[in-house]
Amino acid sequence: MAGRRVGAGAAAGALLALLALGALRAAAHPQCLDFRPPFRPPQPLRFCAQYSAFGCCAPERDAALASRFAALAARVDAGMWAACAGYALDLLCQECSPYAAHLYDAEDPATPLRTVPGLCEDYCLDMWQTCRGLFRHLSPDRELWALEGNRAKFCRHLSLDDADYCFPRLLVNENLNSNLGRVVADAKGCLQLCLEEVANGLRNPVAMVHARDGTHRFFVAEQVGLVWAYLPDRSRLEKPFLNVSRAVLTSPWEGDERGFLGLAFHPRFRHNGKLYVYYSVGVDFDEWIRISEFRVSGDDANTVDHGSERIILEIEEPASNHNGGQLLFGDDGYLYIFTGDGGMAGDPFGKFGNAQNKSALLGKVLRIDVDRNERGPLYRIPPDNPFVDDPAARPEVYALGVRNMWRCSFDRGDPASGAGRGRLFCGDVGQNKFEEVDLVERGRNYGWRAREGFECYDRKLCANASLDDVLPIFAYPHKLGKSVTGGYVYRGCEYPNLNGLYIFGDFMSGRLMSLRENPGTGQWRYSEICMGRGQTCEFPGLINNYYPHIISFAEDEAGELYFMSTGVPSATAAHGVVYKMIDPSRRAPPGKCQIQPAQVKVRSRLIHFVPKEKFIRRPEGTQRPTARAPTKAPRRRRPTAPPPAPTPAPQPARPSRRPGGRRGSGRRRGRPGTAHPTPANGAVRLVRPAGLSPGRGRVEVFAGGRWGTVCDDRWDIKAAAVVCRQLGFAYAARATKRAEFGEGRALPILLDDVRCAGGEKSLLECAHAGVGTHNCGHQEDAGVVCSREDPDL
Repeated sequence: MAGRRVGAGAAAGALLALLALGALRAAAHPQCLDFRPPFRPPQPLRFCAQYSAFGCCAPERDAALASRFAALAARVDAGMWAACAGYALDLLCQECSPYAAHLYDAEDPATPLRTVPGLCEDYCLDMWQTCRGLFRHLSPDRELWALEGNRAKFCRHLSLDDADYCFPRLLVNENLNSNLGRVVADAKGCLQLCLEEVANGLRNPVAMVHARDGTHRFFVAEQVGLVWAYLPDRSRLEKPFLNVSRAVLTSPWEGDERGFLGLAFHPRFRHNGKLYVYYSVGVDFDEWIRISEFRVSGDDANTVDHGSERIILEIEEPASNHNGGQLLFGDDGYLYIFTGDGGMAGDPFGKFGNAQNKSALLGKVLRIDVDRNERGPLYRIPPDNPFVDDPAARPEVYALGVRNMWRCSFDRGDPASGAGRGRLFCGDVGQNKFEEVDLVERGRNYGWRAREGFECYDRKLCANASLDDVLPIFAYPHKLGKSVTGGYVYRGCEYPNLNGLYIFGDFMSGRLMSLRENPGTGQWRYSEICMGRGQTCEFPGLINNYYPHIISFAEDEAGELYFMSTGVPSATAAHGVVYKMIDPSRRAPPGKCQIQPAQVKVRSRLIHFVPKEKFIRRPEGTQRPTARAPTKAPRRRRPTAPPPAPTPAPQPARPSRRPGGRRGSGRRRGRPGTAHPTPANGAVRLVRPAGLSPGRGRVEVFAGGRWGTVCDDRWDIKAAAVVCRQLGFAYAARATKRAEFGEGRALPILLDDVRCAGGEKSLLECAHAGVGTHNCGHQEDAGVVCSREDPDL
């Protein structure tokens, strides 16, 4: 191929070299034309080979670009093609660049899309000399055609406002390409992630679980005793899945740790309909924790049969705090129960405290067998429980020496190798100085009250040679947070860079934190997690702030990771939000993570999800203050993480424990800033289900200061052409009707009876019934399928 160009070989070499460079600063914002992060193709690209390592094209798109290249070769004069084929390859393949959205001015889905990538001036001037006629075949932009005779205006038209992103300069821009495809970290090593709002308006959401039944529903429990069922599209059923609020003991005051604290679905829930719950109950001054079994209703798969409750276990609580609350089923099929030490301070019960007393069920991890319990005992003891042969111990005990483990999880294991599967992680809330993360193993002693974190708490008990306690894998001082919330090891599909990262948080300081194990040494490396600054989280639907009281973490049926927090930590304040964690640096290839939820019959009315949180613009270069590092671990049996240096957060006015907290404004982490500017009147956007390519979706129009939908009465290809042209697409392939891309029930219907000639600049210039006037429903929401290529070719 002739012609001056940055060809496949040269560009591939430059890109691979730059991928190997170390991180500099987090100013880059890789983004594809579908407004999502780039990815590593599942196999090398054959046409745009320079983007085989990382970019925005799967093999299917690469093949489509190759076909377009062949069609160009057939249409273009042979003499011109001999000189210009290399330029054509360069320009077509920029759709595969990890910065495709910038090259095509497509960072915002509401702005028009360029038909040709933005070119650097020197490259454009050289191309203009011999190959300017090629653009008539590459672009339908008649304004560009009209400038063909004026080199300066022609190249100005093809330039970008941000010259750093023009082609081919961005290939050798060290700042844009260093650390490309890896999780962005700031100068302090803080990992910059983003969030997606999933649910809101919840009263202290203490748990979110799935049923492992293939439906991909998720169930969110509120501290007051209600559990809500959500469908995969995030709509909530109006009728609660479970309501034991009359039996649950809790109160509105901030800091009350009692309430509905946990639930777990039986591993064979799909077949037996069983689930288990953990909640506080009380009569007069007597309080206890209750573990109960329920069955799902035979008439409604989204409702529990409340008459089916069977109390499996009750444990008396000597105080109102340190109630534990986690329930988990392990791969062994047994039910794990995590209890607190009974409350007060310093575990003052008995000679050594409840946690060190094997004959007490408090301050323990318990393991029981709840299978085959329809007749006979409500539970049995697993034969390999560690203390079944110890007459001085309760046989339910699996591990001891815990203070108040708040949120534990089993590691699903590496998706490819299975490494790590079955490891049990727990966050154990500390007393006066330290919070800790433990790896729980059968029969082990985790040290409380002899030890808090890595240091002695009860010095006499700590010196006892028979203690034989296990140190945490990580601990941090109360300068950094006062109430750990245990999390999960990420094992989902969508964000490969996060695989193996244990993500957890702190309820009091609002910190998000992470640990990653070095498999060679067994050491755990700490990194704080920050909300992305600058452009890092500027993707549609993503936000970069959250409410500070981190109550719990969760994973969905596919293994994606979530957390729940609130701005007002009271069991009766509906300020809780569920957030999904997003890595903006790299996603899985399109189609790899698609799920096919099993259908479930819905009898209750659905409440469609409406996000309320907003993206907050924050300066890129905000400096982070430093904090005193936590105490290092002594050299003991278990490897530990090196000390972190995370950012200090404002300390609470008074300490409290979960799931309540201090009174405060509930200011989100990473606030202040400005929101996105108001769209122009007549602006349009496309809303499409996940997994669909850009250029297709439900049409939403901005009119009278609000977004709304368009009815499909008289909706045709001419109206679709107006929408596609506004969005930067050259052609309208199809006008869709009958809510083909979903119903926009959360929005008003703004336009009906739209009739366009095809040349209008917006739908508001077309004839219509009047803004807000309609005689239709959302089942008639209109949509479009746009294309950059002539659908008739």
